[in-house]
Amino acid sequence: MAHPQAERHDEDQPVGGTPPVDTSDAIRAAYRFHRTKRRLRVERRRASHAAGLRFAVTLAVLVFVFVVLSLTVWAEVQRLFGL
Repeated sequence: MAHPQAERHDEDQPVGGTPPVDTSDAIRAAYRFHRTKRRLRVERRRASHAAGLRFAVTLAVLVFVFVVLSLTVWAEVQRLFGL
């Protein structure tokens, strides 16, 4: 009984006729992808922190304006009605 001869693949020959893959490009692309992902995460964190700081400053300014306006109105009411 004849046994089919096993296909022999040399290391230099691509298997199944596919061209060899340059893994260095794939590795560089993966590093670039993860670096970009990390940079975007840091930028989002920084933007979020800046937004929180802007909100706190805006709130402080509004409270300050409200207090000044309230004291001014109170002083005018006292002067006008002689309280």
